[in-house]
Amino acid sequence: MTAIETGLQDLKRRHPEWEPWLAVVHEILRETANSQWDTVVPVRTEAQQDKVPLLSGATLALEKSSIRRLLEQVIRTAYRSGTPKMATLEPALHAKLDVFTLFQASLCQDSDRLKEIAADLGADSEAFQAVTALLPVPLLNACNRRWASSKAVSWVEGYCPVCGAWPAFAEVRGIERSRFFRCGRCGGEWPSHCLFCPYCGMNDHQELVSLVPEKSGANSVIDACKRCLGYVKTFTTLQGSPPAKVLLDDLATVDLDVAALEQGYKRPQGAGYSLDVTVTDNGKAWRRFF
Repeated sequence: MTAIETGLQDLKRRHPEWEPWLAVVHEILRETANSQWDTVVPVRTEAQQDKVPLLSGATLALEKSSIRRLLEQVIRTAYRSGTPKMATLEPALHAKLDVFTLFQASLCQDSDRLKEIAADLGADSEAFQAVTALLPVPLLNACNRRWASSKAVSWVEGYCPVCGAWPAFAEVRGIERSRFFRCGRCGGEWPSHCLFCPYCGMNDHQELVSLVPEKSGANSVIDACKRCLGYVKTFTTLQGSPPAKVLLDDLATVDLDVAALEQGYKRPQGAGYSLDVTVTDNGKAWRRFF
């Protein structure tokens, strides 16, 4: 059994009420292993610019049938789960959706556009955004794999150097206690100073606090900022999680999120860096027709 399967089974055992959502997550995590996504990642030859994620300004030539296949997989899994909110997603299977617009909105974390699409479908906005937010994950994981050597070694921003997302959590690794942020969308990692708020850049130790919930155990804390009221879950570990498992590790520690919210801290909405990404049709289906 792989680390992903073990993690999913553990979450189902601990949170049986999550099974409908975990079924959707399972579909996405299986898709991250599909090497076809690697073939559509643009080749990079130039050095990374300061403060600019690698994905920013990229043109992605994708195959419409691949996006629609993935969309139908997750929507079908979601609406069959039996939960009332997810059941409202079924019209998306039959609607003439502009899948490129939907995928681009999901990729750029454009919640306003996703709300508009959900309203047009008559779908529950919260459920629709949660499910469609996962659509770019396989592509983003492929970007992280393909661009591993393109990341600037001097990257010090609070958002992901690949896709511009805020960190899902931080890892303090090994006996050196090196700190790394982890991205829940592309699975990437990047180094961070021990005293640093990724959201507002605060590095004054008097403005940063560590919360240790009673049930979190010795290896998990909440690093929070008193200025912007943001927080990051931080885990002490020997080595980092595999990229595809970051999403599960984030879910597995939802008790820390609850504890942070109860203390008045929260994660910012949206992306850490606004991506200007263009999604186009690569025309493969058209060429096959001829």
